Amino acid sequence: MKKQEIVSAVEALLEPICADLGYEVVDVEYEKEGREWHLRVFADKEGGFSINDCVALSRALDARLEEEDFIDNAYHLEVSSPGLGRALKKDRDFVRSIGQVVEVRLYSPKDELEGEKEFTCLLKEFDPQAHTITVETEDGTSVMLEQKEIALIKLAILF
Repeated sequence: MKKQEIVSAVEALLEPICADLGYEVVDVEYEKEGREWHLRVFADKEGGFSINDCVALSRALDARLEEEDFIDNAYHLEVSSPGLGRALKKDRDFVRSIGQVVEVRLYSPKDELEGEKEFTCLLKEFDPQAHTITVETEDGTSVMLEQKEIALIKLAILF
């Protein structure tokens, strides 16, 4: 199985498990680091995701993965929350984060942003059909960005 197929299969296993436990699947990663493979599952719930939630999800998922046995390589299963500065990856992440302050890193500088590649702004709009977001910079300028221009977008941690 290819990497993306494994991620998709794990997500399919995760959805009903998380629904039963009252969690939301945030992301799944299957990455090779050095010689070892890591299967990382990020989940969340209203009110925060505790260590006990990590343990419960890890046990439930581990049992299903053993049962299904579709990953050929040995791997480390890691279950955690996405944290405060969570990356926005899925449509629902963008929708949920409208009106919040985000940190954006672009692949290339944009003229509308005075040639900046990294900036903090307010997420104003998200259009899933056009694959665009609209942000408002600190000086009140609205800028539309295509998702393919964005290397990373995550919630800003404000103090």
